[in-house]
Amino acid sequence: MSRYKVEIANVNTANIKVLKSDEMLDLFKKYQNGDTLAKEELINGNLKLVLSILKKYNNRTDNMDDLFQVGCIGLIKAIENFDLSHDVKFSTYAVPMILGEVKRFIRDNNSLRIARSIKDLAYRALKVKEELINKLGKEPSISMIAKELNVDELDIVSALDSTKEAISMFEPIYNDGGDTIYLFDQIEDKNHNNDRLSTSLALKNALKKLNDKEKKIIKSRYILGKTQMELADELGISQAQISRLEKNGLDNLKRMIT
Repeated sequence: MSRYKVEIANVNTANIKVLKSDEMLDLFKKYQNGDTLAKEELINGNLKLVLSILKKYNNRTDNMDDLFQVGCIGLIKAIENFDLSHDVKFSTYAVPMILGEVKRFIRDNNSLRIARSIKDLAYRALKVKEELINKLGKEPSISMIAKELNVDELDIVSALDSTKEAISMFEPIYNDGGDTIYLFDQIEDKNHNNDRLSTSLALKNALKKLNDKEKKIIKSRYILGKTQMELADELGISQAQISRLEKNGLDNLKRMIT
C-alpha cells in the first residue's frame, strides 16, 4: 500500500502496519471470542484505511488530528459491529462507517469552508430557481438563472456545485457479490499526466476550429450540462438539429485530436 502523506500529531503514518486477510480473519475470530487485545490489533492494523479516506481532506483543513480521531471512531464502530458470517470484506463494510463519521464531523464543525461570495451566489441562484419554477411550472435552465442574476453561466454552475456534498474516492460504485469497486479504482493513473495534458491542449485547439454553433453546443452540453431541449429553445432550432450539430461537432473533434 502506498505511503499516505497525512500529517497526524505523534503518529508515524508512513510506517503503520497493514494486516493481511488471513491475519484479519484470525484476529476477528479472537476478538469475537472475547480477546480484547485482538481488538487493539485490528484497530492498529486498519489505521491505513482511515488515512486513505482522510487523504482527500489533507491541506484543506487545519483539524487533521481531530479528523483522524473521528475516523478512528468510525473504524472502531465498524470493528465492533462487523459480522464474519456475511462473507464481506472488512474494508467494504468499514469505509462507509468511517466516511460517515468524518462527514458528520465536517458538517457539524464546518471545517471545510466555502468562500462567502460563492455561498451567497448559490443561495441567490437557488432562490431564483425556485421563483422561476413557480412562475414557469418547469425547471429553469442555467442560462435563465444567470440572466436573472446578471452573472456568467459558469459562475452559476460553480456556485451550485459548491452546495453539493463531495463524493469520496472510496465511494462504492459497484458490487457483484465479490470485491467492491470504488471510485478511486476508476481514476486514471497520475503517471499519465503528460498524455492527459497533450490531449487537453489538442482538444482546446480543436474546439477553436469548430464553427460557432457546433462550438456553443459542445461547450453548453459538456461544460455547462445543458440538455438538447434547452439548447433548442435557446437557439430557436429543433432538438433534431441540435442532435445533428452535436454529433457533427464531436466527430470533427475526434478527427482533429486523433
